[in-house]
Amino acid sequence: MKRNYSLILAGAVLAMSVNAAYADGPYRNPDNKSLKDVGEGTYPIPYKMPQVAEITESLNRIRAYMDKVTPTRVISKKTGQPITDFSTPVADAIIEPAQGDFGIMVYEMGVVHAGLIKARQVTGDERFTAMTERHLNFVAQMYPYFKKQEEMFKLERNNSFARLIDPRSLDDAGSYCAAMMRARANRIGPDLSPQIATCTDWVANKQVRLTDGTLARNRPQAWSLWGDDFYMGVPALAEAGRMTGKQAYYDDAVKNVLNMSKYLFNDQLGIYTHGWNINHPDAPRFYWARVNGWAVLAMSDLLDVLPKNHPGYPKVLAQLRKTLKGVAELQSGAGLWHQMIDRNDSYLETSASAMFVYGIAHAVNEGWVSPTTYGSIAQAGWQALSARINAEGQVEGTCVGTTFAGDQTYYYNRPTSVHALHGYGPTLLAGAEMIRLITNPKIAVDYKVRTYHYMDKGTQPNYREHQ
Repeated sequence: MKRNYSLILAGAVLAMSVNAAYADGPYRNPDNKSLKDVGEGTYPIPYKMPQVAEITESLNRIRAYMDKVTPTRVISKKTGQPITDFSTPVADAIIEPAQGDFGIMVYEMGVVHAGLIKARQVTGDERFTAMTERHLNFVAQMYPYFKKQEEMFKLERNNSFARLIDPRSLDDAGSYCAAMMRARANRIGPDLSPQIATCTDWVANKQVRLTDGTLARNRPQAWSLWGDDFYMGVPALAEAGRMTGKQAYYDDAVKNVLNMSKYLFNDQLGIYTHGWNINHPDAPRFYWARVNGWAVLAMSDLLDVLPKNHPGYPKVLAQLRKTLKGVAELQSGAGLWHQMIDRNDSYLETSASAMFVYGIAHAVNEGWVSPTTYGSIAQAGWQALSARINAEGQVEGTCVGTTFAGDQTYYYNRPTSVHALHGYGPTLLAGAEMIRLITNPKIAVDYKVRTYHYMDKGTQPNYREHQ
C-alpha cells in the first residue's frame, strides 16, 4: 500500500499543535497550592473551583450591559426625536432601536428575561429583574398606541409591536410569550393577559403543523421541521399549562418533544440534527450546536412545570438524559462546545455552550442526572464561558442568527458577534444555575488528584492508596 507521507507528516504536525494548544494554556489552577507540582499542567481556561461572588459579578456585568443598550422609548423614524404625545398615533412612530441587534420583543429577549428571572431567584437580588419590569411595563403602556397605529396605517411588519399584535411565526410568539408568563408567575411587571392570550393562541392553534401535530414551518422548504422550535414552541405550551391548569397544553408540549425527537434525534450519536424536511427525509444531516441547546432548554423548562404524574414525564426525562449524555461526551478540551457539535475543526461557540452548561447543571440540581461526572463537566463549561464575558458585560463568541441550511460550509462560516443576543440569556441562565450547583447542600465536591470530583453528600471515597 502506498502512503502519502506528506499528508501523514502534516497530520502529525496538526495533532502536535492541537495538543500543545491544550497543554500549554495561560492558566494554572490556583486550587493547587503546590507551585512545585510537576504533575500540574496549565489550561486554556481558568480551570478552578468557581466562587459565588465571581459568578454573581459576571452576571451583574451582563445585566448592566443589557439594561444600558435596550432603551424603551418611542421616537420618530424620520427625525429620531422622542415622541411624547400619545393621544393620536403617527405613522412614523417606532420603538427606539437598541444598540446592536437587541430588539426588546424578539425571541432571544425572551431567553434574556428567563435568565434574569432565574438570577433573581437564585441571588435574591431584585435588580436582576428591573429591566424585565421596565420592558414589560413599556409593553403594557404602549400596546394600545401601536395597536391603534396599525388599525390606522396598516404598517404590518413595520409596526414595532407587530409580533404581539399580529404574530406570524413561532419566533414571534413562543419564547417571548413564555417569558411573559414566567414574569406573571413571579409577580414581575404588569398584567399582560391580552398579549399572552394572543401569543398562546398562535402557538397552540395557528402555527403550521405536520399531520401528526408536530410544529413545522414552510421555509426554507415546504413542510420543514426546525429543531429551534423545541424552544420556540414547547416552553410557551408548558407555561400555558402551568398558568391555566389545562392538561391539553401539557399534552401538546410533550407530544412535540417526542415527535421532534423522533424526526431529528440521532440515537447513535445522542444529538439532534438542525432540521428535517418531509419531502426529502433522507437528506444529509448537520448537527448544529445551538439547535441541541434549544432542545436541552426546552426539555428542562417542560420538566420544571410538567406534573410528575403526567404520563409523558418519564418519556421526556429519558430523552433529556440521552441528550445530555450525547452532548457531554462532545465537550471540547477547552470547556466549550463546537459550532458543529460533532466536528472539532469548527469553532468553539458560546450560546450553545451556555445552554449545555445550564442544562447539565440544572439536571444535577433537580436530581435528573448524577452529580458524578456531570458536575465537573458543568463546572469546566462555566469557567470557559466566564472568560467570554468581557469587562463591559458583552458576551463574546456567539454565532449570529442561522437558518436551516443544506451544507457544512454555511454553518462553519457563520460569523460571531457581541451583538448576537442569542448568547446573553443562556449565559445568565448558566451562571445562575452554577451558583445553585456549587451551593447545593446535597452535593459534595472533592478536589483530589488535581481535579474535581462531584458526588452525593455522604458518599465516602477512599484515597488511602494516594497517601
